Amino acid sequence: MVTIRDVAREAGVSMSTVSHVINATRFVAPETEQLVRAAIDRLGYTPNGIARALKGNRTHTLGMIVTASSNPFFAHVIHGLETVSSDRGYSLILCNTDDEPDKQLRAFEALHNRRIDGLAVLTSNADPGFLDNVQARAPDLPLLLLDTDPHPGACTVTDDSVMGGRLAARLLADRGFRRIACITGPGRHPRSRARLAGLVEELGKAGLTLEPGLLREADLTIAGGYTAAASLLDGGEPPEAVFAFNDLMAAGVLRAAAERGLAVPDRLSVLGYDDIELAAYLTPPLSTIRQSAGLLGARAAELLIDHLEDGRPLPDLLSLPPDLVLRASVGWPCARLS
Repeated sequence: MVTIRDVAREAGVSMSTVSHVINATRFVAPETEQLVRAAIDRLGYTPNGIARALKGNRTHTLGMIVTASSNPFFAHVIHGLETVSSDRGYSLILCNTDDEPDKQLRAFEALHNRRIDGLAVLTSNADPGFLDNVQARAPDLPLLLLDTDPHPGACTVTDDSVMGGRLAARLLADRGFRRIACITGPGRHPRSRARLAGLVEELGKAGLTLEPGLLREADLTIAGGYTAAASLLDGGEPPEAVFAFNDLMAAGVLRAAAERGLAVPDRLSVLGYDDIELAAYLTPPLSTIRQSAGLLGARAAELLIDHLEDGRPLPDLLSLPPDLVLRASVGWPCARLS
């Protein structure tokens, strides 16, 4: 069967250019459009979506199940995945499920009935039973997971959260902090467990330990970070630095510190994770461990579509390295400033 790749090769243009000509999604120079349409005629390619689905059993549609698209990090992942999908001539159908098993199953059934070509699941708590159910009902459907643990038979795309925890520990230890507090996500959250493991390991290399009394668990929201920080700051001797496992919780820490007259970073340093857009506009601007949410989504789409178009195998795991973004919210311990 003639594919969009064949047309692109015949016309000497990119696949995204062919897609824009077929779907009229972006301006293409008239001479380039003529090359593409001539190649379509010569090869006998049928760009009609219904005809393509009937001939190749394909709809050029991807499905995506997410916890909640209102989360800024998730929103950027979705944007990256949707942009690449559109550029490659695919549509994306999005379903929000709030991580509720019944909603997840209903969303999958709806997407499967729409004859999607591939499924991406973006969740902080992927139920193995749900994933097993998906694979049992649609054994040939390519399945890609984001922000969760690997699962047999699925491709997982995520950040290297162990490395992220190490980067945070290295920064704080090198600056001389000793009383380091940590606000994690829920204990079941796979990325949270990995970040904590990296943090503890790297602190150990510096001869430091994470005191149990300086560890709090929260729900990855601003309110959760605020409540956890209030508990830390009202519980006796306050920590010198707080590492929150996402930027939303770090924003809550900044609020709790301000209410208690603890200047950041003079009296308390605060470090987040993700580098969402808000981070650079907080007061003070938030230091954070950056994972590129947009790149995460883009790579996921590329893997799925390359698999569908060219038969490239999906890897079991693709782990993207994070990096440190140092802004004004991390300073030095008070003892070193006096």
